[in-house]
Amino acid sequence: MTTASTIIETKSLIKKVTTSEGELQILQPISFSVKQGESVAIIGASGSGKSTLLGLLAGLDEVSGGHIFLDGEALHDMDEEKRARTRGEKVGFIFQSFMLVQSLTALENIMLPAEIAGLDKPKQRAQEILKQVGLDHRANHFPNQLSGGEQQRVAIARAFITNPKILFADEPTGNLDSNNSHKVEELLFKLNQDSDTTLILVTHDDELASRCQRQLRMSAGELSEETQHLKVIAGGE
Repeated sequence: MTTASTIIETKSLIKKVTTSEGELQILQPISFSVKQGESVAIIGASGSGKSTLLGLLAGLDEVSGGHIFLDGEALHDMDEEKRARTRGEKVGFIFQSFMLVQSLTALENIMLPAEIAGLDKPKQRAQEILKQVGLDHRANHFPNQLSGGEQQRVAIARAFITNPKILFADEPTGNLDSNNSHKVEELLFKLNQDSDTTLILVTHDDELASRCQRQLRMSAGELSEETQHLKVIAGGE
């Protein structure tokens, strides 16, 4: 079982897929834990298993073996219906390609998870968080009327509207220019700190990775290196 301060724990986690050439093991046995409120970057070359690991941790995919405990719950024992319910209650996910509903406005996209979860006053919640990400003036615009950076900020707002305990982000700045990348980075870490939301992200961006408290390096399906970063905050102790 997990301890009170541990939000995610994996034990000998593996993932296999069946291909035309037979069974392929994408993830070797992986064991690690993440504490509530931590920021963690998963780094490594393309094809190393980063996004596969992120999807398993978020409950988007089913494990082939081993254990995942998410906020004390055995994710590995859940069927898809139970995983979906757990995701709705505890998890936010940001995709590189934004994954906004094109027929809905920015405000409606943000409202959607709150409505699905049955939360009170979803429109008011959406308006508040849209203002937090600096896009209240774009509330009634559709995704194709927004820039890439604006769409990603809407996606972040959508991920945060249910006050998730854990936010997963898969290459959140991968499709953005440097200016918008910086805005999205600042927003992610501000929300992480303000809400004490655990942030786990996959990235090729060394600068983004270095801002996280920890780095986990993936190589050929193995978690081969872990680097701790000590942060010095201006004006701090």
